Amino acid sequence: MAGLYIHIPFCKRKCLYCDFYSCTDLSVKDAYVDALVDEMSLRRKYITKVDTVYFGGGTPSLMSAKDFVRIFSSINKLFDLSNCAEITVEINPDDITPEYADALAELPFNRVSIGIQTFDDDELHFLNRRHDALQAVEAVKRCQDAGFTNISIDLIYGLPGQTLSSWDKNLECALALGVPHISAYHLIYEENTPITQLKDTGKIIPVDEDTSLLLFSRLIERLSVSGYEHYEISNFSLPGYRSRHNSSYWDGTAYLGLGPFAHSYNGCDEREWNIASLPAYLEGIRNRSPRITSERLDLPTRYNEYIITRLRTKEGFLSSELERRFGKELFAYCLRQAERYIASGMLLREENDRIRLSEKGIFVSDSIMCDLMKV
Repeated sequence: MAGLYIHIPFCKRKCLYCDFYSCTDLSVKDAYVDALVDEMSLRRKYITKVDTVYFGGGTPSLMSAKDFVRIFSSINKLFDLSNCAEITVEINPDDITPEYADALAELPFNRVSIGIQTFDDDELHFLNRRHDALQAVEAVKRCQDAGFTNISIDLIYGLPGQTLSSWDKNLECALALGVPHISAYHLIYEENTPITQLKDTGKIIPVDEDTSLLLFSRLIERLSVSGYEHYEISNFSLPGYRSRHNSSYWDGTAYLGLGPFAHSYNGCDEREWNIASLPAYLEGIRNRSPRITSERLDLPTRYNEYIITRLRTKEGFLSSELERRFGKELFAYCLRQAERYIASGMLLREENDRIRLSEKGIFVSDSIMCDLMKV
C-alpha cells in the first residue's frame, strides 16, 4: 500500500498566506512534464503498488488535458494501479470552464479538491486569490455537471477581522453546494510569507484565541448537524467520502513525492525531499541525478510523529500498536503523560485499547500532543 504525490509548482500569482513551493514562470511547463516523467522512471522502485494518487500544488489546474495524459501514461507504465481507489486533482475555481471540467472527467481523476478558501469577496481580495465567490460556486457546479461526485472544498478561517457572522455565511454557502468533503484550516502565519510580514509590521491584527475557538466550535457544530463526520481535526466528510490519500499520511503509509520540494516517506524510518528550486530540480533530472535530501528518523522522532498524526484523527491510536512499534519504555512514558487527561474524562478517552481525543480535547489538541511527545 502506497501513495503517489505529484507536485505541480506553477501559480499565476502567489496567495498571501502560502508557503508551498511554487513559481509563476509557465514557460517551462513542457520541460517540467518531461522532468516528471523522467523522475518517475528514475525513482520507480521507491514504491510499487499505488493505492492513491494526488496532484497538488501550486495549481494543478494550470496543466492542460494533454499534459495530464502524458503524465498518466507514464504512471500506468511504471506503477501497479490495480488497487488504486482514489486519484485527486487540486483545482482553482477560475480555471474551471465547462470544457475543462469535462476534460478532467475524461481523465482517470475520480476526485477533485477545489481551493475556495472563502466565499467572501473582500476576504478573497485580501488573500490575493484569483477568483471571486461567484466563480467558486460555478466551479463546484461545473464539476458536478461533468459527473464528479467526490468533490472536496478547502476553506480558511481565523482571518484578520473575521467574525462569527461572516464565518456563518461561509458555512452556509459551503453546505448549500452539497459537496461530500470539506477541509477547513485555521490561518497559519508561516515564516517569510506576505501575510506574516503584514502581521509583524502591525498592518493586520490576528484574531484572538477566543474568537478562533468560537469559529472552530461553530464549524464543528454546523457540519456535524449536517451529517458530516469530523474524522480529522481539519477534515469533515459525509459517510464514505474520507480523503484516502490524506488519511494515508496520518496512518504512516509509504508515499513517493515527485517534483520540486515534494517529500517521500518509506513507511518506516526514512524521509526524502527534492530541492525547493525548479531550475535546480530540472537540471538534476536532466543529468539523471535528482537533487534529493534524506534523513533517517530515530525512535523518539518516529514516536513523536506517530503521536501527532494519530491523535489528529477521530480514531486516535491503539495502545498495543504503540507498544509494538516503539517498545515498553516509550509506551510507559506515553501512558504516564496521558494519565491525567484520561483520568479527568474530559480531554482524552481510553476505550477498548484505543486512546483518542474527546470532543473537548480537540480544542486543546496542540497542548495535549506536546505533553505526550518525547523531548
